[in-house]
Amino acid sequence: MKFYRPLRPFKAISFDLDDTLYDNHPIIIKAEADFLVYLRTTYQQLAELDARKWGLYRDLLVKENPALQHDVSLWRKEIIQRIMVVYGIAMVNAIKYADSALQVFLQLRSDFTVPEKSIKLLQQLALHYPVIALTNGNVNVEQIGLHDKFKFVIKAGNGLRSKPHLDMFQQAASKLDIKVEDILHVGDHLISDVYGAQNNKAQAVWFNPNHTKLDRAKLLPTLEMTDLQDLLTIL
Repeated sequence: MKFYRPLRPFKAISFDLDDTLYDNHPIIIKAEADFLVYLRTTYQQLAELDARKWGLYRDLLVKENPALQHDVSLWRKEIIQRIMVVYGIAMVNAIKYADSALQVFLQLRSDFTVPEKSIKLLQQLALHYPVIALTNGNVNVEQIGLHDKFKFVIKAGNGLRSKPHLDMFQQAASKLDIKVEDILHVGDHLISDVYGAQNNKAQAVWFNPNHTKLDRAKLLPTLEMTDLQDLLTIL
């Protein structure tokens, strides 16, 4: 554990989800691959769709509408619709199929078990502070068994901009009836989590299990941890 700033008193702990409480990288790779198989085998018009073509449409859509990056589920649904129409599926059907396909993806990307170590940590922390989650992602917290481990979960989208923007921190503070600066945010990402918290006056714990260098940091975290269990030592 390494301190970069003095740790101020705090009144709540917020967690990022993906790559903080579980290793999301292999999960999302498998989900993406399985989802493409689903699309190719369910819709004959998409039989030639591959990861490269998917990526091209993904990047194109966010260039056309940058706001989509704040709602990853809507972004994915728009990609599916666009691809389906381009590949010859009527728009009226593409809209309907995209809704169904999105639900398939959400099930695939949430098909894993959160490490017991993370669950026990959340339960221990909740004995001392309100514990919440702020995520840019779209994991189904009920499917992965985290729905009852947080006081509440806030996801980007539906008008809330993703971290590092203030929106989710501000909504969390309002729901808790505290100030944003009273939140200690825990996350792995140097921009969305560390910069997002520090730039918005919250404190940031940088979870860095891979011993990554701080080269990409815009602001220093309050402290750095390679093991989330160290959170128990600062209560």
